[in-house]
Amino acid sequence: EDTHVASSCRSPSSLSTLTATLPGQSHGHADNTMYRRLSLIVFALVVASVSAFTSQTSQRVVTRQPETARYAIWDTVSSIYNNWGKKATASHILFRPSQFPEEEAKKKLLEIKAEIGDNPEAFAAAAKEWSGCPSSKNGGDLGEFNPGMMVKNFDDVCFNEKVGVVHGPVSTQFGEHLILITSRSGED
Repeated sequence: EDTHVASSCRSPSSLSTLTATLPGQSHGHADNTMYRRLSLIVFALVVASVSAFTSQTSQRVVTRQPETARYAIWDTVSSIYNNWGKKATASHILFRPSQFPEEEAKKKLLEIKAEIGDNPEAFAAAAKEWSGCPSSKNGGDLGEFNPGMMVKNFDDVCFNEKVGVVHGPVSTQFGEHLILITSRSGED
């Protein structure tokens, strides 16, 4: 079955469950915060390791950015640290390598971007029509996610670029994306 950006780096267990069930947790606020951060880093290392292994062995991945696998763990931990406490909600339109060659995909995504502007309803309609991701059924909606849960280039856009604007094309090992960040919480 096809994997897509949203499920490729997500873990079935939540961090809150992980940290709530580990033994030896201190009850002091400072100790608890440090313990949760260390747990989050360990959790991120496990998720990044699993996602890097999964994407390397997938037969459906046509192109691969070598630096993605090499720096996946560092990128995940770095994103979690730099965006601590943030959450984002985004939608995307994905053109897989099996749909269009890279340059053709970028050209078509730029045409779609010009046509829809920053309109969320038009974006959802275009995602339903064009996206090669299973999320297309929901207008490309990926739901809410934490830093480090998406692949690096996707994560960078979602946690650093302007909300309410269509960004891209953005290249990942899954293909070419247009990304609409619909909300972001936890910012200063």
